[in-house]
Amino acid sequence: MGATSGMGWEVARILAEKGWKLGIAARREEKLQALQALYPQSIECQVIDIEQENAPDLLLSLIEKTGGIDLYFHGSGVGWHNEELDPSVELKTCAVNTVGFTRMVTAAWNYFKENGGGHIAVISSIAGTKGLGPAPSYSATKSFDNTYIQALAQLSRKSKSGIRFTDIRPGFVDTPLLDTTKYHYPMLMKPDKVARKIVRAIERKKRVAIIDWRYRILVFFWRLIPNFIWERIKL
Repeated sequence: MGATSGMGWEVARILAEKGWKLGIAARREEKLQALQALYPQSIECQVIDIEQENAPDLLLSLIEKTGGIDLYFHGSGVGWHNEELDPSVELKTCAVNTVGFTRMVTAAWNYFKENGGGHIAVISSIAGTKGLGPAPSYSATKSFDNTYIQALAQLSRKSKSGIRFTDIRPGFVDTPLLDTTKYHYPMLMKPDKVARKIVRAIERKKRVAIIDWRYRILVFFWRLIPNFIWERIKL
């Protein structure tokens, strides 16, 4: 889900090259068709807008095209700098990163529960580990994603549904999500390199994967910062 740009495109490309049979989905049909044209024997595609209520039904249609799935990969997401706190930006972020996220992850959960288990992998962000002033709704929604997957992992064990989870938390990646012409992002990573690390984490079925080692160190230390200091830091 979200295969038409950034990390979603790169992950789909790598999996296709590895011989996976893929069902790819996103809002932009021309981008889906462009990716499908590169691997016509390996890819089925379906236009899906995760903000629409019919998105789960369209996901099931795509699953039928591929003959079933072992992995649901959720790469859809939006985010913006919004220090002005424009409510339309905040609400759009919530609509995609929480409501749309929940709509699709629960659809995948229900499919796997009815079909003997499977693997759900999602791209969240290290932004979910702290509230970031320049992007309030983005960091808050990514925190939601982290917590939601943690809750489902616990529920899966309790219900013995056989569903496994991978929460992928990249740092700054040079994708259209970031406006690198206007803002400076430290430790900026290339999408192809990040995608290879994501695929490795999926293949190893890692529960949480922070991409990469520099961000693992960063997250470890910034979690130790007390709120009264964090809230005075100018990001």
